[in-house]
Amino acid sequence: RRRRSRKGLNRRTLPSRSSRISMAALKTLLVALAASQAAAFGVANLRMSAERGLVRIGTRGSPLALAQAHETKRRLGEAFPELAEDGAVEIVTIMTKGDAILDKALSEIGGKGLFTKELDVSLLNKEVDICVHSMKDVPTWLVPGTVLPCNLPREDTRDAFISEKATNIAGLPDGSLVGSASLRRQAQILAINPTLKVVNFRGNVQTRLRKLNEGVVDATLLALAGLNRMDMSHVATSVLEYEEILPAVAQGAIGIQCREDDDMSLKYIAALTCAQTKTAVDCERAFLSTLDGNCRTPIAGQARVLPDGQLFFEGLIATPDGTKLYRTQRTGSIDDAVEMGEDAGKELRVEAGEQFFIDMQNYQQETGGGPPPPGGEK
Repeated sequence: RRRRSRKGLNRRTLPSRSSRISMAALKTLLVALAASQAAAFGVANLRMSAERGLVRIGTRGSPLALAQAHETKRRLGEAFPELAEDGAVEIVTIMTKGDAILDKALSEIGGKGLFTKELDVSLLNKEVDICVHSMKDVPTWLVPGTVLPCNLPREDTRDAFISEKATNIAGLPDGSLVGSASLRRQAQILAINPTLKVVNFRGNVQTRLRKLNEGVVDATLLALAGLNRMDMSHVATSVLEYEEILPAVAQGAIGIQCREDDDMSLKYIAALTCAQTKTAVDCERAFLSTLDGNCRTPIAGQARVLPDGQLFFEGLIATPDGTKLYRTQRTGSIDDAVEMGEDAGKELRVEAGEQFFIDMQNYQQETGGGPPPPGGEK
């Protein structure tokens, strides 16, 4: 009886041949079920992405910034069919400190980073997938964890002169008021006519044009690229050539930033990059970085690829009053773009001397770093 019991126990605890086959089948079934659940999870993720947009674009809220974001959205849709669907690309408007404080020059309240800090935070917090910037507003350093590998095809980089009293800067009557928050423009304007008075003039394009029409100033300068992107080039009285006013570093270029580990966003924006624009902007920003440039120093720089494939660069630094102006030029291989910019910056540092930069620091401390506001001195 005891032996029968033991046999019965063995039959109950040891799998039979048929039960071993069933367990193998069960394992296969579990694997299939897991795969099915993973697929369902992926579909759910895709559904959630579709509901909020496959790509969320972070941008400032000015009309120009929104125009640049919509240009980016259009180009993404043209390059990737899945991004052409309604709701696939979402534009997220973000207020920056630079947009909120309009009664002071940028040089007084922190410089270029004022237009990017809040966008950086949203990007790192994964509230947006990419950020669209006017490249001239982007500091030469990027927040760790982010990259800016894409520049869209560049617009016209020149400055537009707008006035009802003259057709160019030289034609303005002595003592005229020119509205600009840019030390770069101020220095070059005063180099043309030192009797002119440059006053702080900030706000979006529409705000500046309204102030001009109200007679707050006699003339102003705006980037032609911004006017073109908003179909407003007709407001320009004239377009200023490089010999008259050399544009800002990276003026007219749009940059797209993303997280460095976001492979999907990197794939999308890689398809939009304009190689010639990227080369020129890299050269210009290397020049700016070598000079430790920011909105507190009058610096200008432009690079462009010539018809023969060579890269041409021209840069300058100046004192805010325009009494001292140092210029340099380079022509070289596009493969040496960054080295060209750095070398040009080093040349001007030597030519101007370190006292130049010490004087600039003293000027910033004494004046706050920018033009006075309309209607009064600082």
